[in-house]
Amino acid sequence: MQVEKGDAEVQAAMDEASLREMPKLEARTGYLSMLGNVATLCGLLGTVSGLITCFAAVASVAAEQKSQVLSQGIAEAMNCTAFGLGTGIIALVFFSVLQGRTQHMLDDVNETSVGVLNLIVANRDKISTKAKAA
Repeated sequence: MQVEKGDAEVQAAMDEASLREMPKLEARTGYLSMLGNVATLCGLLGTVSGLITCFAAVASVAAEQKSQVLSQGIAEAMNCTAFGLGTGIIALVFFSVLQGRTQHMLDDVNETSVGVLNLIVANRDKISTKAKAA
C-alpha cells in the first residue's frame, strides 16, 4: 500500500481497490430482473395465443365443437398467464433479496475502506517508522 504518500494518494488507492471489486459483486444480478420481466411477457404472449385460439374456434368450427375448442383456448390462456406470473414473481423476489445482499456487501466494503484509511492516517507516523527500520 502507498502509505508514504499523502492522504489524497492513499484515498485514491483505496478507492481504486474498492472500485475494482464492486463490479464482481454486482455481476449478473440483473439477469434475475430480466428473467422476471421476460417470464411475465411470455405469459402474456401465451394468453394472447390462447385467446386467438378461442376466437378462431368461435369463427371456424362446428357448433358442437365450439365449447370444447373454446375451453381449450381459455385453459391455454390461463395456464400461460399463471406460469408467466408465477415465474416472474419468484424471479423478482429473488432479485430483490440478492440486490439487497449485494448492496449490504458494497456498504460494508465502503465502510471498511474508510475505516482502514482512517487507521492509516491516524497511525502514519508508526507505519513510516517501521517501514524505515525495515
